Amino acid sequence: MKYKLLIIGILCTLQIHSKAQDMYLFRDTTLTDEVRINNLLSLLTLDEKISLLSTDLGIPRFGIPHCGHFEGLHGLALGGPAMWGGRKKNEDGRVIPTNHPTTIFPQAYGLGSTWDIDLVKRVSQETAEEARYYTQSSVNKQHALVMRSPNADLARDPRWGRTEESFGEDPFLTSQLTIASIQGLQGNHPRYWKTASLMKHFLANSNEDGRDSTSSDFDNRLFHEYYAYSFYKGITQGGSRAFMASYNSWNGIPMSIHPCLNGIAREQWGNNGIICTDGGALKLLVESHRSFPTLAEGAAAIIKAGIGQFLDYYTPYVKEALDKGMLTEADINKAIYGNLFVALKLGLLDDNNSPSPYLAIGKDSTKTAPFLTEYARKLSREATSKSVVLLKNGATEDYSAGLLPLDIKRLRKIAIIGPYSNKIVQDWYSGTPPYETTILEAIRGIAGKDAEIIHVESNSMGEAEKAASMADVAIVCVGNHPFGTRADWKFCPVPSDGREAVDRKSLMLPDEDLVKQVFKANPNTVLVLVSSFPYAINWSQEHIPAIIHITHCSQEQGNGLADVLFGITNPAGRTVQTWVKDITDLPPMMDYNIRNGRTYMYHKGKVLYPFGFGLSYSTFKYEKIKSIKRDEKNVYVSILVKNTGKRDGEEVTQLYVSYPNSKVERPIKQLRAFKRIFIKSEETKQIDFSIPLDDLSYWNEEKQVFFTEPGRVNLLIGASSEDIRLKGTIKL
Repeated sequence: MKYKLLIIGILCTLQIHSKAQDMYLFRDTTLTDEVRINNLLSLLTLDEKISLLSTDLGIPRFGIPHCGHFEGLHGLALGGPAMWGGRKKNEDGRVIPTNHPTTIFPQAYGLGSTWDIDLVKRVSQETAEEARYYTQSSVNKQHALVMRSPNADLARDPRWGRTEESFGEDPFLTSQLTIASIQGLQGNHPRYWKTASLMKHFLANSNEDGRDSTSSDFDNRLFHEYYAYSFYKGITQGGSRAFMASYNSWNGIPMSIHPCLNGIAREQWGNNGIICTDGGALKLLVESHRSFPTLAEGAAAIIKAGIGQFLDYYTPYVKEALDKGMLTEADINKAIYGNLFVALKLGLLDDNNSPSPYLAIGKDSTKTAPFLTEYARKLSREATSKSVVLLKNGATEDYSAGLLPLDIKRLRKIAIIGPYSNKIVQDWYSGTPPYETTILEAIRGIAGKDAEIIHVESNSMGEAEKAASMADVAIVCVGNHPFGTRADWKFCPVPSDGREAVDRKSLMLPDEDLVKQVFKANPNTVLVLVSSFPYAINWSQEHIPAIIHITHCSQEQGNGLADVLFGITNPAGRTVQTWVKDITDLPPMMDYNIRNGRTYMYHKGKVLYPFGFGLSYSTFKYEKIKSIKRDEKNVYVSILVKNTGKRDGEEVTQLYVSYPNSKVERPIKQLRAFKRIFIKSEETKQIDFSIPLDDLSYWNEEKQVFFTEPGRVNLLIGASSEDIRLKGTIKL
């Protein structure tokens, strides 16, 4: 009898265990995503479902690990001015960041200036590697694999305070770099993601003043062709399944409750993953937009609109909405489904035998941390040097062929001047780099014993003029402060500075007087703009022989710039915005109809530097269009370009199109292909472009589709939007 009872007990235990295993189908990697997610949803309590409306994908009861968001616009942000890695008090009681070093690259604006798809992808791959490392190693308590990157917004106006976060004003360039960034962050595994790319900020979020209550107004054609284009491509071609809704309204409806979240982004484009609010958007929906009288009503509307994550305090309001019948559990199930899908793609729902190749990162303590590797250092330096835009390189009395590149053998004394000559300023979305090499330090390293370095940061008591007068060449490093010198929200002491929550009120360069004084003392002056934005530097363009633009933040800022200054690297960076001559050349800030003269596509006046502009130490001859062909899906264009200079170098070939016979209003011209190509001195290369016919279409509002209009299309090929060297046509 005793043995009988024992056998019955064992059988019952096995049966219970078998049923438990059947219940946890979500761990079975042989099942479809839908079956696994629906199984997990069926097991969750209502409180667990409500908890999943946060940015944390973790479910402790099932051993699903905590997993939140990281910032990562130009490297993983674990530290920096915004203290993304947390904070602590030091010995004297001051609050300081809890820093974890990460590889820091140039600002997104600088990465855009590279016009290098492969490079942007590699930068994002490194960012994802470091996110996995910190999440899965024991050195950091903050675990996150959802990356708030890239910023797919378009910098339609240089006064926008967050211009630095974007890839520029053009939807095609931005979409291509967005796709590259997403693919780098998520990896190339057919089933799992290294990290999840969450694009910011959907949609038309390019004014900071009043962003929590203003409306960005424009028609559906501009929605599809311009403002939403890079998000659309990021989802449909890049594979992102996550984005953040912006604070503003579109045509009077706040984006946190806009019907396009479900109707377009989810149902038409296929974003079956995360849509989250921006920080504090629930409260702003009620108090700034005044869309609802109570937070419970606002929370219900946000969830029903398709958003599944709040960056806000929301729990009591969601519960109140449930109690009062404004929400149902089915509404919450629908909202969090996408969160669970992202968790599944990150491997968080798998059992211990997960086939994900990314789970081993950070587990081997004997391996060098990724941000300390030689690869990371070289990648940051490469990205920095490739981001440099040479805006002018004129001759002087001493340098008849152009002041740059500098020859260290000809220089006895070099004056390095200005507030950004010996410091690297991290912006609001930076982490903390493991080291920084400033411009001064890098040039000292190149000069060695060959040249004396004279360094001053200002013209106090005439120091800058004196230093310049003593030197063979003067390098003046000026620009903006990325967060206005203080961390106070909505504060920038300098009108031409901008940041999150503050738009620029001026395009004037504050230190242009310093530049004038240095130039008066030494005609061999190089102006280095270390800045997040364009400036209206008309005087400098007219008088200063050499002008360079570089953005903030890179840990290799000094070396990357010095590589270009001394000809170690031949510059090929290009502008990603139209640099206007005067602030009055811009339409009103809140005019979102770009057809009213905004961006290179519609601006008709003369500009300081056109979109796509940048010089080289080489010269390139666009010899001819070799062939133009088309089939049912694509237009194929082949051109021949020769490096006629004495230096090997890269050329960014750009193909624009125009529509002379169009029956609807189209841009004056629009970018539709580009390549950054290395060409040896005296070498001729064939460059091939493939343009999908869909990229030559416009949004037909009547048919609600992208429509390829029959007729002639002009092909305009050259070195910038204004420097067109070759022309051809194709009939559609």
